[in-house]
Amino acid sequence: MVSQPGEDARSAGPAAPQSFRQRADRELAARHADVALRSMGQPNAIARQFDFADDNYEWRRLFSEVLGTFFLVLVAVGGGMVNARFGGHAVPAAARVTAPGLMVAAVILFMGTVSGAHLNPVVSVAFALRGDFPWRRVPAYIVAQFAGAVLATLLLWALIGKHGSAGLTLPGGGVSTITATAWEAVLTTGLVSVILGTASGAQAVGSLAAIAVGSYITLAGLWGAPVSGASMNPARSLGPALVLGDWTAWWAYLAGPAIGAVIAVGIAYVLRGAGGGVSGSRAAQGTLGVSWRPGRIGVSEAAPDGPSRTPAAGTERKADESEGSE
Repeated sequence: MVSQPGEDARSAGPAAPQSFRQRADRELAARHADVALRSMGQPNAIARQFDFADDNYEWRRLFSEVLGTFFLVLVAVGGGMVNARFGGHAVPAAARVTAPGLMVAAVILFMGTVSGAHLNPVVSVAFALRGDFPWRRVPAYIVAQFAGAVLATLLLWALIGKHGSAGLTLPGGGVSTITATAWEAVLTTGLVSVILGTASGAQAVGSLAAIAVGSYITLAGLWGAPVSGASMNPARSLGPALVLGDWTAWWAYLAGPAIGAVIAVGIAYVLRGAGGGVSGSRAAQGTLGVSWRPGRIGVSEAAPDGPSRTPAAGTERKADESEGSE
């Protein structure tokens, strides 16, 4: 007896081997599960939902935070130190506040999918408060960020030497530490609001988040730097302070950004409700192990030896006509 195409494999009859019926049941269940997952719209996010917690990727993420913060501090601190080293007019003030914003945008684009490109302890804390980042990973991220800041400052010190307070973030002339703290809180509220907003996916900006964050840092620096230095980042301020040995008003650059980050988390809740969604988690934790895996995928192909031999326009039509005339 031959089964019709539409019959279920289980209807093959009692003579069918037991192993065949079990295999057919498993295949049917797998097809049902596949349909159910696809109907939910995010099968990959479900199938790989635990990769964010995979410790095999953590060293890459921490290295990414060290490297990204290193580059950020290299330009943020280096602008002031290079300017002092070459007479005080080598790097204009506008360039010194624009460079960090451009660097942050570049870092987000080239390694944001690995670690989330936090580059800032209060950003890591803000993501954790939103439920987009696990608290257990916050301490290691903060250590990595401070390590990157210290390494960048040590390199600058070794290459061009110390130049007083150049490269540090300090209150402007006549500005009290309390005022600098409040100023940093206000600036950081805006920065973290931009980061959380673009990470949520509600604006569907994708990689343009790098432009949004980098633009905010630049704009905040252009008008806010004369008051407090527009740090908005404890690692950027306290890492150089540790290396250069100048702790003037240090707590303003710890308390101010921390207060601003907490306020920004509250604003995000008012605007979008609770966090912890797929988009926010991917932005905060990176997509290493979810959207892609490290290592070679597939078989590499050799580059062609010469130009493509695709027939020129009209060649195929002429060939068809000649065949039809035979």
